[in-house]
Amino acid sequence: MASSEDDLIARHFKPLAMDPGAFGLTDDTAILKALGQDIVITVDAIVEGVHFLPDDPPDTIARKALRVNLSDLAAKGAEPAGFVMTLALREMHDAWLAPFAKALGEDAMHFGCPLLGGDTVSTPGPLSISITAFGRVPEGKMVRRHGAKPGDLVMVTGTIGDATLGLDILKGGPIAKAMANDAVGMAALIDRYRVPQPCNAFANAVREYAHAAMDVSDGLAGDLAKLCSVSGVSADIPLADVPLSVCAKGLLASGAVGIERLIAGGDDYEVLCAVPQRNAERFLAAALAAGTTAAAIGAFTAGIGPPRFLDADGKPLTLRRLSYSHF
Repeated sequence: MASSEDDLIARHFKPLAMDPGAFGLTDDTAILKALGQDIVITVDAIVEGVHFLPDDPPDTIARKALRVNLSDLAAKGAEPAGFVMTLALREMHDAWLAPFAKALGEDAMHFGCPLLGGDTVSTPGPLSISITAFGRVPEGKMVRRHGAKPGDLVMVTGTIGDATLGLDILKGGPIAKAMANDAVGMAALIDRYRVPQPCNAFANAVREYAHAAMDVSDGLAGDLAKLCSVSGVSADIPLADVPLSVCAKGLLASGAVGIERLIAGGDDYEVLCAVPQRNAERFLAAALAAGTTAAAIGAFTAGIGPPRFLDADGKPLTLRRLSYSHF
């Protein structure tokens, strides 16, 4: 059923505008109170055929659109405050919009990040969703990419490489064939691709214990290289210390996937941090308290250059690519 833009907004998105500053989506702007804190701003867009597949369920698309932004806020030590969204649609159909809006509203409530406003537009091209999210941190306390120091531990939450395996399965690639008899494992990997798990409950620990941080969106190897470059350091990473899921370990051991694919594939949405050794135990304990895991995977070193990923013999692995690239 097609509807006007005003009807679409009133029916599907007005209920998500829970913050008083959104004015029930009846105005062209919103007010976000700073509450004596710094406002952290991030924006990410997801595009059909690039960040999600055309036949992905609308509820998972909604969750991914918001959560990739929440992941950025978590890595900055920021508490979610709200978001605005631009939704570019080929058609306006309630059968798609209703589950999309329902899932978006559930995540907005769960993460404490209400809809503040936005825009809906028509497009002849792929479906796309652009979200700008706002977070709050105490003044001067946002954790930047800059700040890693030689001797700091390289820490990462969760596991690496699952999302790229999930995408391969959805595309019917070699991972799908290798896991043909493991429906549960395939479902878990697909879920890691479709629905990121941002570490927002962990934001306070990032702010308290990390010298520098960013989220892992384009691949661990490439994102660590970015953090090293901005901080003016390098890093040594024994590949055996990179945390992998049971599925990823099995595929790696069988030769169905190489380690480069796992550390460069992207879409992990974990938090990558530079943590002083004196804070390591408290950082790991805070991760567990927040319902996630964290691991030390190496150390930052003096000097300028890309991080070195070391094999079992301590020799650097030559990587053909470091991360996913849009261009």
